[in-house]
Amino acid sequence: MANDNLRAEESSLSSWAGPYVTEMLGRGQALAGMPYQQYGGPLTAGQSELQGQAFQGLGALNMPTTQMGGFTPTSFNSGTTAQDYMSPYLQGALQPQYDSARREAEIQALELQSQYGKAGAYGGSRQGVAEAELQRGLLDRMAGITGTGYQTAFEQAQKQFNTEQDRARQAQELTNKYGFDVANALQDAGGVQRAIEQQGITADINQFEQERDYPYKQVQFMQSLLQGQPLETQSYSYTEPSGLQSLYGAGLDIMSILDLLTRKKDGA
Repeated sequence: MANDNLRAEESSLSSWAGPYVTEMLGRGQALAGMPYQQYGGPLTAGQSELQGQAFQGLGALNMPTTQMGGFTPTSFNSGTTAQDYMSPYLQGALQPQYDSARREAEIQALELQSQYGKAGAYGGSRQGVAEAELQRGLLDRMAGITGTGYQTAFEQAQKQFNTEQDRARQAQELTNKYGFDVANALQDAGGVQRAIEQQGITADINQFEQERDYPYKQVQFMQSLLQGQPLETQSYSYTEPSGLQSLYGAGLDIMSILDLLTRKKDGA
């Protein structure tokens, strides 16, 4: 009958390292059992005072949404536009010229009356013809003033109209630009605020994960203390003898004892 091989293992610390390892493990166990020490200060910087002022100022801005849009130009010759622009000029420029022409005509009429009176022909036909000619001259002059005035008034009115159209277009563009600038500034400020808020949320999540994982890390810490320690493992194996082998071995042992006794006897 075949004999079975038996194997046994025994682990123990090296004798020279025993006290050191025991003390280290004790200290590690004490450290692992300490409670979690939470940081009580701020986790993020938050927004600065200047940023707060900027956010407050931007929050008070209103976008001119009702005033924003495209610019629709107006035709100078449409409706009463030209007349509306010409009327102030005509009233301010033609009337003084009319008044001046009338005063000059009145002066000339008085001079005619004086001349014909001195000549003894006051109220005569020649005086009537001269006054009629003077009146015709006044009408021609006023017609010339009117024609020139209207032409100048039209040119000035058109120039003023174009100037105001350009200003209105620029004002609309500036209004639109201001609106978009406000929108972009609010969007940028909102992005900064969101980043600050996200920084705080991230810090809170990290803090939560640290507290949640603390017990597991302590177990890992305690396990790491056992890694690389001078533990010695001794292995040995033996074969259990059979009955015959046991008797044979016992016979050898008896013969060895008898041989030893014989040698001692002879030596004596």
